Amino acid sequence: MAKQKKDPNEMSFLDHLEELRWHLIRSTLAVVIVGFVAFLMKDFIFDTVIFGPKKPDFPTYALFCKLSKMLGFSEAFCSNEPLFRIQSRVMAGQFSAHIWTSIWAGFIIAFPYVLYEMWRFISPGLYEKERRNSRGFIFVASMLFFLGVLFGYYVVAPLSINFLGSYTVSPEVYNDIDLSSYISTVRAAVIACGLIFELPIVIFFLTKAGLVTPEILKKYRKVALVIVLIISAIITPPDVASQIIVAIPVLILYQLSIYISAYVLKREAKQAKKYAKSS
Repeated sequence: MAKQKKDPNEMSFLDHLEELRWHLIRSTLAVVIVGFVAFLMKDFIFDTVIFGPKKPDFPTYALFCKLSKMLGFSEAFCSNEPLFRIQSRVMAGQFSAHIWTSIWAGFIIAFPYVLYEMWRFISPGLYEKERRNSRGFIFVASMLFFLGVLFGYYVVAPLSINFLGSYTVSPEVYNDIDLSSYISTVRAAVIACGLIFELPIVIFFLTKAGLVTPEILKKYRKVALVIVLIISAIITPPDVASQIIVAIPVLILYQLSIYISAYVLKREAKQAKKYAKSS
C-alpha cells in the first residue's frame, strides 16, 4: 500500500527532519548525477569553460580592448600572448580538480532543481495566499542566479585573471599558476556573483516576513554602498576600475530590491484593505 504524505500541521519535529532529509538526498543526487555528466565532458569543461578566461581570444578581452582604446586607457586587455602557464604540483592534483570541478558544475546546473526541493519543503508551511504570491519564485531565482554566474564568468573572472596573472614584482619571478589556485579563482567569482544576484529574492522574503522595509533599505543605502565596495574588492583585483565594474550591477540590484520591497508592502496593504471591506 502506498505511503500517504502526512499533513504538515500534524507532523512532529522528527517528521519534519525526515522530510528535510529526503529533500536534501534528492538535491544531492541531482547534483551528483549532473556532476557525473560533467565529469564525462572533461575536455569541454576544462579546455573550453574553465581555461577560457585565460586565453587571449576570450570575448571579454576583445570587448575590453576596444573600450580601453576608445577611452584612451591602458591596453592591458589587448595582449595576444598567454598570460601564464598552469601547472599541477601535487600527484593527485589534476584528478582532484576534475572531481571537484564536476561537483561544482553539477551544483550550478542543478541549481533550479535544488531550489525546487527547498520550495517543496518550505511551501507546505505557507498560507495559500503566500503560496500564490510566491509563484514564479523558482524561475526568477534561477534566472538571477544564472545571470550572476554569467556576470562572474564573463566579467569578474577575466578581470581577476588578467590582473593577477600578469602582475609581477620582478622579472626574476615567473607566473606559473597552480591548477587549484586558478580554478578556485574562477569558482569564487562565479559562485559569489551567482549568490549576490539573489539579493532581490532575499529582500522579497525579508519584506514578507516584516524584517525589511523600503525605508530601512533607503536609510542604510550608504552602508550598503560600502559593503558592496568591500565585496567587490574581495572578489576582484585591487584596482578601482574593476571594483566599479562589479559594484555597478550590485548597486542596481540593491535599488531594484527597494522597489520590490515597496511593491510587496503596497500589495499587502491593498489586500488587507480589500479584506477589511469584505468583512
